[in-house]
Amino acid sequence: MPSWRNAKFPIRLCPGRLLRRSPVFLVLGALGAMVVTAQQRPSPKPATLHRANELTLAGLRPGRDNLLRAVLLNKSFGSAKSLPGDQTVWYDQCRDLSLTLDSDHQKQIQVIRAGVWPGSTADCYGEAPSPWKTGLGLRVGDSTTKLTNLYGPPDSKSPSSRDGQPLELWYYAFDWAGPEVPQVMEVLCTRDSGAQPGHVVEITLAAPSL
Repeated sequence: MPSWRNAKFPIRLCPGRLLRRSPVFLVLGALGAMVVTAQQRPSPKPATLHRANELTLAGLRPGRDNLLRAVLLNKSFGSAKSLPGDQTVWYDQCRDLSLTLDSDHQKQIQVIRAGVWPGSTADCYGEAPSPWKTGLGLRVGDSTTKLTNLYGPPDSKSPSSRDGQPLELWYYAFDWAGPEVPQVMEVLCTRDSGAQPGHVVEITLAAPSL
């Protein structure tokens, strides 16, 4: 507040009296200053966990793309193999990796799975990266550190195994992003050794819930 010296109106003092601030006035003034300070101080914002949803895997979007587009994108890997249950598979022979698509009767892709060729004993974490990746750039062979940096912590982790190897299943639900996006991503990883993070063995992206 402006002092009485800067006031625009005159202040008259009664003869023989001094203006004194009573203790009550001082207490009230201090309380008022505290209230103003509290109102001006910004309230802390709640910390939010980083998370991101995914739309594509191997350049394909489940629930949107069909097998014809998949054939065009993967023609460099030769002809696809048809498996029971409306599954179509391409093999990357030099890296021992596979791309598996589950489609419906209209040839619409519902589930996309990129991973180490089942039964393969090759090291998939070599110099040549997987040709199939998610829209945010996750590939088979990447570390779980990169997985967390891209998508945040998973909704759940559960123990798993394949060919006798102990693994860990990271589960991500994307229903929070709306019904128009793929709803589930599952990432199969090797377990952390303590000194080194685990690595991605398989990535599954699905339009419906698994």
